[in-house]
Amino acid sequence: MSKPVPVQDVNFDQAVLQSKKPVLVDMWATWCRPCQMVAPIVDELAEEYADRVHFFKLDVDQNPQTPAKYGVMSIPTLIIFKNGSPVSHIVGFRPKTELKRNLDAVLD
Repeated sequence: MSKPVPVQDVNFDQAVLQSKKPVLVDMWATWCRPCQMVAPIVDELAEEYADRVHFFKLDVDQNPQTPAKYGVMSIPTLIIFKNGSPVSHIVGFRPKTELKRNLDAVLD
């Protein structure tokens, strides 16, 4: 079973930017209700796209540098990276169908 892997500021570049596959990073916090709502959707997507996309979760309270670097102003923010560059920012709770569209666009 694939689940998003926790990532931190210290290993973000190696885990995310150097990935050969596209990456979705879920930027979240424990106190964030919309983050809790999107988490099971991200878990489902991690399972469905396990062979094609890497999934990571970054706690913004514990790792403030990375969200600041990518201009994250509110959470949840999902950032999709391809070839080490951000190609899609999804802010706030979004339905699974919309998230799948974003992932599929990156994979095409």
